[in-house]
Amino acid sequence: MYLVYPWIMPILFIVSGISARLYLDHHTSREFIKSKTVRLLVPSTIGLFVFQFLQGYISMTLGTAFQDLGGANIPKPVQYLIMVASGSGVLWYMHLLWLYCMILVPIRKIEKGRLLQAGAETPLWLIALFYFLIWGSAQVLNAPTIAVYRLAFYFAFFILGYFVFSNDEVIEKLKKTAIPLILLALALNIAFAILYFGQNYADKPINRNPLFSLCAYFTSLAILAGFARFADFSNAFTAWMTGHSLGLYVFHYLGISAVARFLAKNGLLPAPASYILSLAAGFVFGYGLYEIISRIPFFRWAVLGITGTRGGSAATLQAAQDTVAPHE
Repeated sequence: MYLVYPWIMPILFIVSGISARLYLDHHTSREFIKSKTVRLLVPSTIGLFVFQFLQGYISMTLGTAFQDLGGANIPKPVQYLIMVASGSGVLWYMHLLWLYCMILVPIRKIEKGRLLQAGAETPLWLIALFYFLIWGSAQVLNAPTIAVYRLAFYFAFFILGYFVFSNDEVIEKLKKTAIPLILLALALNIAFAILYFGQNYADKPINRNPLFSLCAYFTSLAILAGFARFADFSNAFTAWMTGHSLGLYVFHYLGISAVARFLAKNGLLPAPASYILSLAAGFVFGYGLYEIISRIPFFRWAVLGITGTRGGSAATLQAAQDTVAPHE
């Protein structure tokens, strides 16, 4: 996680910004708001009560939450609401992304395409200097108790994705620097892992220091440049992965935490086996639960934000994946 955590969510928010640009090139703002509300807000709110409370239960039983709440004489209905809220898990990304999309709508009305045009002309030296925007945003609007809600930090990546990295001209410039960027990213992340191994990398002060932001930003650039240069292709496998990316994101953590709760915590498996099984469970739960829930009326809407019917329209299901993949 030390090698992954600083950049995994930043690159997702950049890609989400690119995805928003591609969607809005062919849809109205009203359609954008409706689409994002169904596909982001519904699963991350209503979905908590319909399905994700299971994640909340597992997360709370990994520790002593129920015992602590009971000892404090917290009423059962209140304990249930806490369990539901705990089920949000990885869905915090959907909360922030929905908020950013709503903020983007008035920004577009004000800028009227001028920022997009300027973004297409962004030189490489200015792209490098955007690091200071990233580092500065890491210092403000951080939730005091839930470390993942970093409103300004992730918004900076989203807005750069929309106005800068959604332009082919910029990606073409990045492609030419792919190898140096990849080497730089490797060096930065190795240094981060060595310096902070054993420490809480997900919270302050580490997640606000310059090296964390360097890893987050320049690794994201390396991924954009590297995939644009060396992996710009599509086939049946990539199409299948794209069509199931939403399910993998929404359900993978349930599989990982279930292994931790029922096997690793009880000492039934050695640590290496637990890690391997957790990895496998993430994919099995992610893809397996998607295949099941996407076929159940109401649940596919409440948990996945999918409208229409599973059997009749592949296009409807494909469109539902714009949460985490820029293929609209």
